[in-house]
Amino acid sequence: MTIKSYPITWMSCASCASHIEKKLNKLPWVSSCEVNFSTETAKIEFDADQTNYDSMNSAIEPLWYGLKSIQTAQSMNMSAEEHAEHTGLSQSKDDKIQEIKSMKTNINIIVPFVILSFLYMILDIGGKQLWWLPVMPEWLYEVWHSLFPLMATYTLFVIGKKYLIALRRFLKTGIASMDTLVWLGTSVAFAYSFIVGAFAWPLQAYLDTSIHYYDVTIIVIWLIYYGKYLETKSKLQTGEAIEKLLSLQAKTAIIEKDGKEIEIPIEQLQQWDIILVKPGSKIPVDGVIISWTSSIDESMISGESMPIDKIVWDKVIGSTINKQGFLKVQAISLWSESVLSHIITMVQEAQWSRAPIQKLADQISAYFVPAVLWIAVITLIVRIVMGQAAIGLVAFVSILVIACPCALGLATPTAIIVGVGKGAQHGILIKNAESLQKINKITTVVFDKTGTITKGKPELVDYIGENRNDNLKLLASLEKLSEHPLAEAIINKAKEENISFEEVSEFKIIEGKGLQGNIKGELRYAGNLKLIEDLGLSFDNQVISKLTSEGKTPILLANSKTVVGIFALADAIKENSIQAIKDLHDLGIQTVMISGDHEQTANYIAWLVWIDAVYAEVLPQDKAKIIQELQNKGKVVAMCGDGVNDAPALARANVGVAMWTGTDVAIETADITLLAGDLGKLVKAIKLSKATMRTIKQNLGRAFGYNIIWIPLAAGLFYPLMLNPIFAGLAMALSSVSVVTNSLRLKRIRL
Repeated sequence: MTIKSYPITWMSCASCASHIEKKLNKLPWVSSCEVNFSTETAKIEFDADQTNYDSMNSAIEPLWYGLKSIQTAQSMNMSAEEHAEHTGLSQSKDDKIQEIKSMKTNINIIVPFVILSFLYMILDIGGKQLWWLPVMPEWLYEVWHSLFPLMATYTLFVIGKKYLIALRRFLKTGIASMDTLVWLGTSVAFAYSFIVGAFAWPLQAYLDTSIHYYDVTIIVIWLIYYGKYLETKSKLQTGEAIEKLLSLQAKTAIIEKDGKEIEIPIEQLQQWDIILVKPGSKIPVDGVIISWTSSIDESMISGESMPIDKIVWDKVIGSTINKQGFLKVQAISLWSESVLSHIITMVQEAQWSRAPIQKLADQISAYFVPAVLWIAVITLIVRIVMGQAAIGLVAFVSILVIACPCALGLATPTAIIVGVGKGAQHGILIKNAESLQKINKITTVVFDKTGTITKGKPELVDYIGENRNDNLKLLASLEKLSEHPLAEAIINKAKEENISFEEVSEFKIIEGKGLQGNIKGELRYAGNLKLIEDLGLSFDNQVISKLTSEGKTPILLANSKTVVGIFALADAIKENSIQAIKDLHDLGIQTVMISGDHEQTANYIAWLVWIDAVYAEVLPQDKAKIIQELQNKGKVVAMCGDGVNDAPALARANVGVAMWTGTDVAIETADITLLAGDLGKLVKAIKLSKATMRTIKQNLGRAFGYNIIWIPLAAGLFYPLMLNPIFAGLAMALSSVSVVTNSLRLKRIRL
């Protein structure tokens, strides 16, 4: 199956999205189709051997919609320039900006008509009801009545051309949209005004022919058009997260080839090329340092504010910034396989997805427009039968104008787009909208210990004895010749503290016990208790017991006479783990740790970080069972892990959270990925979810409340209190704009 995204033309509201989605989903070779009204695009999964763009486009053309053949930036095979043009809308950014300029020109043309209409209303109504305003002279009435048909005709048939197309679609297919309602309302007002003006003499016995609604046609179309203009500008901002991520990409790379430095476009960069990265420059693609050291600013990828020190053989991420040293980096991936590329793809997929809460709005929107049309027609007929044709006409126009499902259609997707983008900027990658919604309800977070709460690799964390630096130099000199996994931790600590190494002779590995070597004419030993016991040396057993109870591995350094120092290695706790767990407690969330370690060790780690409950000596296959047990108790569980053996538990949990520093399997299985393996980002993800869901509920509340309040008022149920069509147009325009701007507030929240 092939998945592609296509922009859609002539889509005006959520009911349009529903009609297109239903039509395309009925096609025999289309597996699934999701239409996003906010981004004006359709994501289609289809059998490319059996169908194609032309056949899918032909299916919706009779409905007066169309697929554009330009694919959105769904694939990373596009060039950087092509890719960067897109912001998740149905057009490139330049096209969208041109559309906004065109709309602004039309608005400027119609503004004088609107001013004249308001001036007429003030003079006409005010002159009759306010004693201090002069009555409009008859000749001025004639001027107005000559101007209004011209202004209304231009407004309806030129500015309102798109609404006329919607009427054609309705007459041909029976499919009504927001544009259909607008055209019916304003055109009926126009037609009524034209008829009473053209046939005033025979009709004056039955109607007040001095009353016309040309001003309604002009002002309503202007208000709705201006509202769409503001909405379009606001929607353009919702795609800024993707645009900012795309702008991070380096455009060129300097490579070393045949002893020369050559600058090439990033598209020509090959795997294993040697890249030269100067201070202050972006690292073009993911790679590994093969020469020199530096500090790297990874804030745009991980959200970490402090630069990270890197040495030879450390991995670096493409698009991060080399702060100080000159680096030689070997490319280990192309742009299409880079971390940034993967992040962009995940963000796009998440923004595309549909949250469960959106289904209600979609279902209502699908039936809303036809229902409103019937309400308007019935209201008009009832009023005519009651002998209140003028009131019926006002109610008919007001109902059609006020009842716009756009706010309902925009309520959820605009918040999701902004929320997911906000998360990406903070190093939180959310797989889909459902995950963003679910994490809002989490009551319990389960942590795997190794690599999640702890760093996942041994570090030198403790020392008992005197002359620490001298003894560390001796130990590191011995370990430098060893291949033991713990040796790296000792060597790295010595390098970190700029401790030099001594020459070692007569080096020997004592299998299962430790090392020995001659340093400056004296035999030195480093190893475990068995080695010290074999040497017949005494040691403080209580110190060793205390270290082992805390999950630390003791390494004893000795000479031929005595133990001179005890070094302790352990999987150190991440700097931010304690604060993250405290913040979770502040949110009322229970914390649980799962570990394969001995119970004593696991309890000690849990005590250090204030974990609520511990499961120790757990086999990998039992982690998912523990998750299920918690769920059976009514808990809504998030699982945080980083290893292959965490994948079943991540899948079993209500929300799976993976560390970016973990395995690919864990990342693929999880719903949310935290860059830099920072647990503090989990707290931010929960806060972001709560803020996003709060925004969605506010948006839906506004959209539903708006229609519940205004439609009965427009229908005249509270007569003589009625809603003028002009105010109906204003309310309709503001409803959509208010929803989008409310969603944009998520960009400013502090996590």
